[in-house]
Amino acid sequence: MFFYLSKIFWFFVQPLNLAIFLLLAGLLAAVVGRRRLAATGSVFAFLILALSTWTPLGAMMLNPLEERFPRPPLPQKVDGIVVLGGSLEGAINFVRGGYELNASGDRMVEAAVLARRFPTAKVVISGGPVDLMRAGEGDAETAPRLLTALGVTADRLILEKKSRNTYENAVFTRELVTPKPGETWLLVTSAFHMPRAKALFDKAGFATVPWPVDYRTSGKEGIGPFRNPGDGLDVTTTAIREWIGLAAYWLSGRIDQLFPGPGG
Repeated sequence: MFFYLSKIFWFFVQPLNLAIFLLLAGLLAAVVGRRRLAATGSVFAFLILALSTWTPLGAMMLNPLEERFPRPPLPQKVDGIVVLGGSLEGAINFVRGGYELNASGDRMVEAAVLARRFPTAKVVISGGPVDLMRAGEGDAETAPRLLTALGVTADRLILEKKSRNTYENAVFTRELVTPKPGETWLLVTSAFHMPRAKALFDKAGFATVPWPVDYRTSGKEGIGPFRNPGDGLDVTTTAIREWIGLAAYWLSGRIDQLFPGPGG
């Protein structure tokens, strides 16, 4: 139920959709002669779009998440690498049979790099289908085609195909892997997603070394418009989604802190 509610809620509150709904409400209000209500909806829609596309608001919200877990020195010994899903175009790959990457594709690229660096480490891909409306492959279905093409042998792969969100990533991967005391496992996910992911894996009893990838900000954006308004909207959308995710997981008791960090 949590998975479906989160998908429905996010459909309505993501910045672009919210602006569209506000404009639609304003248009309907204008049709029935409610001019003040129509103006209010239009103003709010404009503010959402303007702040999301023309200002560094999104980067200012996303950067603290990305900086929360700095990448540590690489351990001398690594027993396994856990890669969270979300980096492959499931609907396209389901039809095309390939391994098309999305904006979070650095997760898979880094997985291949680390697998070559540590040739005896197991590589866990955690992620099932997540689309509500379209048929698609989960990352754990597609990743073997990509990783074996990049030289990672199939016998090293552990595929967790059931999870639909980060909570399930942690719980199902822990059940599948059953890590032993003293083992070192790297957790690979987008830097902005690492606070939530690390807290959930800790709560599930799976000790990991955070290995953030897929940075979206430099930390030096400053005041001024994005070069590409679409980039600004994308970064703002990602930041809002991640902060909402942290708040929802904290309020539901799935993580112990609203903004988890290295200290706990």
